[in-house]
Amino acid sequence: MTLTQLEAFVLVARLGSVKAAAAALGVSEPAVSGALAALRQQLGDPLITKTATGMQLSAGGLRFVGIASQIVGLAAEGESVIRQAQGAAARLRVAATSTVAEFVVPPLLAAFATRNANVEPSVGVSESAEMAALLHERLADVCFGPRLSGDTALGLSCEPMMRYGLIVVAAPTHHLADASAISWRALASEKWLVAPAGMDPSSEVGGLMARLHVPADRVQVFPNQTAAWAAAEQGAGVAPAIAHLVSPDIERGVLRRLDVEGTPVQLLWYVSALPPERRPPAVATLLRFLNTPVAVQSMHRSDGAVPASRFRPPVYVTLWS
Repeated sequence: MTLTQLEAFVLVARLGSVKAAAAALGVSEPAVSGALAALRQQLGDPLITKTATGMQLSAGGLRFVGIASQIVGLAAEGESVIRQAQGAAARLRVAATSTVAEFVVPPLLAAFATRNANVEPSVGVSESAEMAALLHERLADVCFGPRLSGDTALGLSCEPMMRYGLIVVAAPTHHLADASAISWRALASEKWLVAPAGMDPSSEVGGLMARLHVPADRVQVFPNQTAAWAAAEQGAGVAPAIAHLVSPDIERGVLRRLDVEGTPVQLLWYVSALPPERRPPAVATLLRFLNTPVAVQSMHRSDGAVPASRFRPPVYVTLWS
């Protein structure tokens, strides 16, 4: 029985599919299936089976998942203790939705690292639906994105981090660029240009797309938000945008904010973590830092720029295992 096998089992149980667990671990689906098969053989129990409605734990699996989760958590705590004893910097693993990871997290962590040299932060991109499991299983220390909800979020701390306004932009030559009082329904038939977060149904943009019933063939997904806005500049369609992040492009005249009724939609990004008694010390340090003027200023930078010496590109899968 290995930690890899236990992690695979717990994540399949928490996330409900082998595919989601593989994405969270940054490995292939056959690797997760193989780890589950080895654990089943070792324990002599199916643990978890696939049904018409999803994954279902066996009687043994129901009793074992809590124990497996504790083992994975204790292993993470043990690694942290060893690093501390060796005088190594404390790891701080941040998971964030794609737009937050692209624009907000880099300058924030750069400012944080400047004041906390004994902490080594890293960032990975995750769908919000995976974040609760990543926190519970100690694959991430803190998550930035929408407010986590549902049974999986029970026992987690989830606090407002940053307010932002959601708008819609397009090229100045777009046929709606000069229109007034555009209804959301009128936008449903447009070509939508989105970052990966736009395909996350639990994100604000993903929820918006679902409410508008935008057909899949009217949505084009780009590797990041910058690429989606660049396509909008070329007249490829309309793009949802964070008002303060896209403002330089609007000021330069390469993008136009569409006069959509009810915009900007005022929303919040949240910071989620384990409760105080279970979180690593580096998380408590980061959460205190978020309330400082320096942190607020860095999060509102519109270019996401950081000094070259502090630049660490986000990892676009959560590789922590």
